[in-house]
Amino acid sequence: MNVYYMNGAGNDFMVIDARGKTLDFEKLAVELCKLTGADGFMAVDHSDVADFRLHFYNADGSRGEMCGNGARCICRFAYDMGIAGEEMLVQTDAGLVPGWRLDENRYRVRLNNPSVLDLHRKGDVAYVELGNPGVPHAVAEYRGDLWADADSLRETLRALRYDPAFPKGANVNFYQSLAEGEVRVLTFERGVEDFTLACGTGCGSIAAVLWTKGQLPGNVLTGENRGGTLKITIGGASGQVDSILLEGPTEIVKIYQV
Repeated sequence: MNVYYMNGAGNDFMVIDARGKTLDFEKLAVELCKLTGADGFMAVDHSDVADFRLHFYNADGSRGEMCGNGARCICRFAYDMGIAGEEMLVQTDAGLVPGWRLDENRYRVRLNNPSVLDLHRKGDVAYVELGNPGVPHAVAEYRGDLWADADSLRETLRALRYDPAFPKGANVNFYQSLAEGEVRVLTFERGVEDFTLACGTGCGSIAAVLWTKGQLPGNVLTGENRGGTLKITIGGASGQVDSILLEGPTEIVKIYQV
């Protein structure tokens, strides 16, 4: 079986074509992610409602509702494998996700709209769920040098990941404002239980929070992650987010045979 090691702005995944196969995805996620230290595992499957179905698992074997960078990578995988064309529709646990090929390496997906957007779930920490069931995110601004302070912040973010204010647990996304429409991002992800180099749904959640607060007048956010840059475009009216587009780089790093 071919296993494709991919990354999207540093967020890395082990990917397989599971169409027509009966496999233990939870076991495979743990075993394959150990090969490279990847953040997650993805399997493409048949779908009755979309071009294909995405099964997403975290590195610890827990199933995830969806993954933004994972969705962008799976769109590239589907295009490269001839499963879908340059425009495609992906079935995920969080809902249907449209995807577009922009060029050989850059892909865009439309993230699921927020089913929950609470600006003050825990003091100044916002809570966002994208999709239904939603991918959970805790979002907070950090006034300091975010990346330089990352090691000293690890336990703070870990504590928020398990905080009872977030009943499903949460991916924790701190952001540092650099300029209007530009932030630096630090993410602690559930299922990985440590920092990851990028988080697509996290950047989408930050953009949704800033837009709702009236702090994203241009409707476009540049998210500087430690693994790469992501662009998020927000659409909406009357304080209601109705579109979140995420775009950025993808890469097939290596193909393993297992």
